[in-house]
Amino acid sequence: MKVLVSYWTQTGNTKKVAEAIFEEIKGEKELKKLDEVESLEGYDLAFIGFPINAFGPAAPAKKFLEKNAKGKNIALFVTHAAPDKKEDFKGYGLDFEEFQGWLARCKEPAAGANLVGFFDCQGELSEQIANFLKKQEDPKLRTFGELRDKTLGQPDASRIERARIFAREILKKFRG
Repeated sequence: MKVLVSYWTQTGNTKKVAEAIFEEIKGEKELKKLDEVESLEGYDLAFIGFPINAFGPAAPAKKFLEKNAKGKNIALFVTHAAPDKKEDFKGYGLDFEEFQGWLARCKEPAAGANLVGFFDCQGELSEQIANFLKKQEDPKLRTFGELRDKTLGQPDASRIERARIFAREILKKFRG
């Protein structure tokens, strides 16, 4: 079985998760940036990762998935600056149900694929993006930008371990 782990990252968060997933794969495997992948032909399974941008999948990942995912075995992994747990949303100026919509939009470009799994975790909000958000008219965006400090150091060791567990579970299920 040949497995691809591919990712698109802005700040390095998604790369960290991709590397953790890659380390869990035994056998024939490749780790590539998404812009280095021309197609998914020849892979039995592809883990594709990207950050959430503008409340949905990052544009390069969306375009790649829409073009290449149909009929392929795909496991998606997503990073974002939002909390992982519903109870942690208080104080973020975000609505948990709205966030669930962001995650759902991340799956849409892979609608034609055999989606074998989905993983998401918090990553660090970059200073540049936080500063951009703080200048927006929308108070939710400003609040979110002001909460950058709560994201520092993410994804932490526990989130990286969750990514490893995700990879093992997908591989077990897929090989099942």
